[in-house]
Amino acid sequence: MLLGTAPAHAAGYRYWSFWQGSGGQWAYATQGPGTARPGDGDVIGFRFAVSADSADAAKPRAAAGFGPVCDGTPAEDGAKRVAVVLDFGTPADAPDGETPPKARSACARVGEDATAGEALAAVAKPLRYDSSALLCAIGGYPRTGCGEQVSGAKKEAEKGAEKGTESASPKPAADGGKEGDGGPSASLIGGVAAVVVLGAAAFWQARRRRG
Repeated sequence: MLLGTAPAHAAGYRYWSFWQGSGGQWAYATQGPGTARPGDGDVIGFRFAVSADSADAAKPRAAAGFGPVCDGTPAEDGAKRVAVVLDFGTPADAPDGETPPKARSACARVGEDATAGEALAAVAKPLRYDSSALLCAIGGYPRTGCGEQVSGAKKEAEKGAEKGTESASPKPAADGGKEGDGGPSASLIGGVAAVVVLGAAAFWQARRRRG
């Protein structure tokens, strides 16, 4: 879990944050998706934005609800259903030259022991990681960059744009996230379960290495 509150004009980082649904609300995950193991009926969310720490992180704007995403996916013996909500952020969050895709959601039906990372990989290919196994892109977005630092002035401008768009929260599509947008390489598929470690520890380790 990221600790502390950044000064008003501190620099932020552009990255995917990981959230878990709790009582219909979003809570910043205390584990990375490589170790978190949601149960049948749980909701997980990912949000792309600029933030300095967990207290500053922007939540997914869609509701943390299981039913709207997974009611059309029947239960199966030996499997669990996990609602995966993806918020690609605002245009102000986007790296230069990129436009965020529309928010979407999908119901991942995975093995009973599957991690949140495996649920994500089941519905949001292609994923991209850096050499430190930090999750850089979901569904191919963004095309480049990974946890890069954003100047304090730019971060404040992006936060202002974010506040201006909170009332226009997108509704996720229940059938979003299906394959067909271009699949990942075979090596990525094979390594997903082992290297999905998005979360506080990996993010700050990568930050320290860059420092």
